[in-house]
Amino acid sequence: MYRILLITLLVVISGCSIFSKDNEDPTRNWTVERLYGEAKDALEGKSYSRAVELYEYLETRFPFGVYGQQSLLDLAYTYYKIGDHDSSITSCGRFIRLYPQNPHVDYAYYLRGLVNYSRKASITDRIIRTDSSQRDTSAVYQAFQDFLDLLEKFPDSQYAEDATQRMVYLRNLLAQNEVHIAQYYLRRNAYIAAVNRARYVVNIFPRTPAVPDALIIMSRVYKILEMEDLSSDALRVLEMNYPNHPGIDEVRGIIVK
Repeated sequence: MYRILLITLLVVISGCSIFSKDNEDPTRNWTVERLYGEAKDALEGKSYSRAVELYEYLETRFPFGVYGQQSLLDLAYTYYKIGDHDSSITSCGRFIRLYPQNPHVDYAYYLRGLVNYSRKASITDRIIRTDSSQRDTSAVYQAFQDFLDLLEKFPDSQYAEDATQRMVYLRNLLAQNEVHIAQYYLRRNAYIAAVNRARYVVNIFPRTPAVPDALIIMSRVYKILEMEDLSSDALRVLEMNYPNHPGIDEVRGIIVK
């Protein structure tokens, strides 16, 4: 009986040993240099799932070295490429928090802005070709703030120029969205809400393409509300800055009954 138990135990141990060898992690004995090289090759070869696996493993095993720090930044970029926006933003935030003195920390701020900049560009949006100014703007606001953080902390960053250009676009988008909302209220005769939105555009987003439309709304609403002085003021600003705007004649033609 003891011989049977001994043989059974040996078989079990032998089986476990074989199973362990068959399932042994092939990267277990890799150097940090090899791990990073393999992960980088996977990323450049667009094998993103493999890249994520290797970067996560590397960052776990070697979190504080140069390769470990860079792997976290590369991991954030890989998440961005596969559309995992939340994981990318989380990784950027971790990098900023853990390695604020890293020479590439400005890229973490920039990448975080890029993620929010693009996270609403879904396949549906591209197919339907919806007006981007009428979408949910929460990510737009966040992207603008991310790029602003980059410019305030790293004004000489190599990413500053691109971030500035993107901020101009985002600012125009936010202003146009406010005009769309003001027009929505105007169509529903919610005049106070409409004029408040339009005035917000003029005050907060000056020198954007949406300003003349906002002035038209203001002048029109004030005229409807029989506030002639305010209507004339808005119209005068419009005429001074946008003398050929077609909305000028439209407002002049409004007859209040």
